Amino acid sequence: MTSAVKSPIKKKPSTRSPLAASPQSIELPDGMRERISKKAFELWQERGYRDGYDLEDWLDAEAIVMEAIHEARE
Repeated sequence: MTSAVKSPIKKKPSTRSPLAASPQSIELPDGMRERISKKAFELWQERGYRDGYDLEDWLDAEAIVMEAIHEARE
């Protein structure tokens, strides 16, 4: 008697970038996307150009830019 072992279902890896929907799908005020992009690039440089943190860098840059705008309004 042989036992049938089901092999796990293999999911096709996603080909979409984590950033594919976020920055492009949200409308930001003029110049905001550029400011966030520049800050994210700076954070990537500070990290030593290590890949794999693009979403984290973008979100951190977004928070930094938003905080600077908030402080400027006060």
